[in-house]
Amino acid sequence: MTHTASINPFYTDRMKRDATRYEACDRPVYARLPVAPRNASPVPGLTSLYHSHRAGDYGDRSYPGNCGGNLIKDLLRYFRPGLVFDPCAGSGTCQDVCDELGIPCLAFDIHDGFDACDPHEFDHADMFDFIWAHPAYWRMKIYADDPRDLSRCATFGDFLARYGQFVRNCARALKPNGKLAILMGDYCDREEGFVPLTFHTKRLAFAAGLRQSCTDIIRFSHGASSSKKIYRSSFIPGLHDTCMVFERMTPAKGGF
Repeated sequence: MTHTASINPFYTDRMKRDATRYEACDRPVYARLPVAPRNASPVPGLTSLYHSHRAGDYGDRSYPGNCGGNLIKDLLRYFRPGLVFDPCAGSGTCQDVCDELGIPCLAFDIHDGFDACDPHEFDHADMFDFIWAHPAYWRMKIYADDPRDLSRCATFGDFLARYGQFVRNCARALKPNGKLAILMGDYCDREEGFVPLTFHTKRLAFAAGLRQSCTDIIRFSHGASSSKKIYRSSFIPGLHDTCMVFERMTPAKGGF
């Protein structure tokens, strides 16, 4: 190697470039985001591409599926709701954000025995200005031991049936013009193959009488546990999830 390098300096330079390229794979690489157009938004940094590698001092980052609170905070600052509801509270991230902003919030979780997929438990009709929901991405990550939990659904059909009821429950709980923000991600399931959960989220929301309120918000997944694993299979890794904001325009007329 030393003899070849001394004869051909170009070969030495090429080897250095290749080594640098491979070493860079082990370090975080950040893309430059497009400049957002100026407008009257109260949160100018809230765009369709959401990057925040700092989770903020909200909730518990060791909790399964914890997503950090900065996106929730920016959405609340933008929509300025009066009363917030979180039916998938987890470690209380949304509650912590609301407490900081001085916004009243109700938060429940399957760990507390609250089943957000049960219409009989979900009796908060026409009550909330804003609902934040970060439900399970089916069985990508098992969340709770409770068999009613969405991550415990045996089949994808079972998941969609319960997830659809969850969305209908949320729609019914909104005030007219109230907003439902759902953070959801697609993934490749070991048996079902690629599972387009964001597509199904929109399909179920529209079927529940909601309409989309704004652009999809693509949230970069900094700190995801999957980025620390090595997989034997070949696939295109997903490095983001999607926040979709829906709204209820008119009072419910049955069907929820």
